[in-house]
Amino acid sequence: MWKYLIIMFMTASLGGGAVFSQIPVELFVGQNRTTLDVMFFRFFEDSQERPSKLLLFNRNRAGIDRAMSPTSNLPQFGFTEALSYNHPKLNGIAPVFVVQVFNSGAYTKAGIQYAFLREKVTLFSWLVSETERKPALDHYLLLRFTPGITNELKLFSQIESLSTFPTDSDLYSFTQRIRLGVEWRGFQFGAGSDLTERSGHPDPFSSNTGLFLRYDFK
Repeated sequence: MWKYLIIMFMTASLGGGAVFSQIPVELFVGQNRTTLDVMFFRFFEDSQERPSKLLLFNRNRAGIDRAMSPTSNLPQFGFTEALSYNHPKLNGIAPVFVVQVFNSGAYTKAGIQYAFLREKVTLFSWLVSETERKPALDHYLLLRFTPGITNELKLFSQIESLSTFPTDSDLYSFTQRIRLGVEWRGFQFGAGSDLTERSGHPDPFSSNTGLFLRYDFK
């Protein structure tokens, strides 16, 4: 089943007009849930094959709960595509438009993004709002640090945070995903934990701790 999910995610990620040299895929096996994740950044190319000012953020994610039954804890899917216009004079700050599709429905969002993409450091964040009359506000943060340890070995550390605040209620949700391990010849592996807090939910706090394996498909 995971084989078909990988093919589906990679096919969805290859949008027209951009050149993708690497597509990182992560398999995370936790004590409560197993997830498959594809996330990358790519600049579109202009007519002279130079990076343009349009940056694509792609996120495709699927999860299967160990407590799944025919009527509860069903598989969860999420697809996020974000397109931003990054003018050099704005120093990483850019307007961004986001489209997301989840089990619960499809959503369009718009707001402000910041991107700092380097070989060893990635800092990516946005503050967006749904384009509805009573929208929810989302703040997303990704911080990745991969310094060298030896000629072939690197540290792999990554923290993600997603905070959602509806404007028509007091409900909120916080999600943090932590990964810590090493990188060797395109593979990243180590330990991780996914933490979630949801107000007004019967089980407001949940965690999923386990091991991850990532690989950059070329």
